[in-house]
Amino acid sequence: MSTSTFLAALLLAAGAAQAQTPAAAPAPGIPPAAATAAPIVAAGTVADEASKAALLARLRAVYGQERVVDQLAVGTVSTPANWNEYVGRLVGPNLKMISRGQLKIDGNTVSLRGDVSNEAQRQQIAGDIAASLNPTYTVNNGLRVAASEQSVLDAALANRLIEFESGKAALTPAGMAILDQMSEVLKKLNGIKVEVIGHTDNAGSRAGNLSLSQARAEAVKTYVAARGIHAGSISVSGEGPDRPVADNRTPDGRARNRRIEFKVVQ
Repeated sequence: MSTSTFLAALLLAAGAAQAQTPAAAPAPGIPPAAATAAPIVAAGTVADEASKAALLARLRAVYGQERVVDQLAVGTVSTPANWNEYVGRLVGPNLKMISRGQLKIDGNTVSLRGDVSNEAQRQQIAGDIAASLNPTYTVNNGLRVAASEQSVLDAALANRLIEFESGKAALTPAGMAILDQMSEVLKKLNGIKVEVIGHTDNAGSRAGNLSLSQARAEAVKTYVAARGIHAGSISVSGEGPDRPVADNRTPDGRARNRRIEFKVVQ
């Protein structure tokens, strides 16, 4: 049988209402304006113009007119009975839960790839697709549950404070132990770019605190770089007392404000 294929590339920009995902490179042939608008790419070969029009109409109904990029061709292909109807059922709102994804329909074989936020979503999407098809179709569920890099770093730090000697940029043994663990996590994240941000409480001058927070961020970079993290993937900054997360009027609040933050750089 010849191939009938539809590919949907779901390129979701990071935002408050969406899972935080790394920006994906636009597919070849997509104009800059479409790439900026997070394109949904339809590519492959369908049997006739009516099939192409129906598929594009369904995509535009789900994702919006401007997001759909048409790279479909019309050619001589063989498709199962009622193929257009079944393809229309596959393109539904559930696909919006997939980031960096691909839906491939090859005759009566349907393959899903991409990232979802949790196992329930992974099972729901594949289950709904299987339920919409007849038993002659095979669904390959290649979806994966993928936490964002930022959530992985946040979970690894787990609200712990990387300690320094009082008033200095010298790490304590406890601070080094946490950074040993963070270094292992950074290795597993495979060279992502991270900003290390130093913060202080408001005791003393602002200028002094800005300098101290910068020096502490630099000390963290030096430490993790010595443990195999590429120094070029780490930037540093010192915010001093400008971004407190707790009340500086209490000892506990001041301790919480004296912190190191790891932020994924998009």
